[in-house]
Amino acid sequence: MCYDIQTKLEAQLKRARRMNQKEVIRDLETTLEPYLAQWYHVSGFEHPSLLIYTNETPTLPSPATWGLIREWTKNREQANKLRRKTINARGESIFDKASFRYAAIHKHCLITVNGFYEHHHRAKKTFPYYIQQKDGNPMTIAGLCSDWFDQETEKTQRTFCIVTCKANLLLSKIHNNPKLSEARMPLILSDEKADEWLLPIDNLNAKKYIQNKVHPSSKKLISHTVRPLRGKLAIGNLPDASKVYLYDELNELF
Repeated sequence: MCYDIQTKLEAQLKRARRMNQKEVIRDLETTLEPYLAQWYHVSGFEHPSLLIYTNETPTLPSPATWGLIREWTKNREQANKLRRKTINARGESIFDKASFRYAAIHKHCLITVNGFYEHHHRAKKTFPYYIQQKDGNPMTIAGLCSDWFDQETEKTQRTFCIVTCKANLLLSKIHNNPKLSEARMPLILSDEKADEWLLPIDNLNAKKYIQNKVHPSSKKLISHTVRPLRGKLAIGNLPDASKVYLYDELNELF
């Protein structure tokens, strides 16, 4: 799964920089930066606000809250319950759930992160790992989005979830939660595939189209253990969150 990430404003502007959107970047850096935190570590269950690119505005990023809320959600209480269950969407089965079905066809988005965290289970203990691209560049992750109108505030809230796929070799070793049937990882996209993810989809062939794209990334990923992400010893949202931290119980790094 993918519940913990690291993403800084510079990474979230990666797509705009690749497309040479200088005016967009300048505007975002001056108007949105005060409202967007530098996340060295943040959990999806905290529902942070990140910049995403959608198929409606593929060159202009917009703030969105992590945890998908469908437009038919009645009230804030229902929305808060729902979004805890919609942080991730399994790419192979997004058409089987009402929460994701419409977005899977009509509402694609991209999320750019510096890296993500996963937990490894050994001897009834968990050890967090930080995973990033070997070249150090930010990675682009496939997502789904939805706009929900909050009647209490009378404002529309843009929300998103991360699409996941089966783990590659590295993540299959790290993400070994005994409660899960298989290891998972976020659906990481190359620049070319990211552009394709935002293209319109034929409704009749949508399911086949998506399933053909839900595969582990071929990009080279590296990992290392980090300090605890949960509990009293958690370091929180600080630069050291992704720094190497060794555990005596582990004899090797993947």
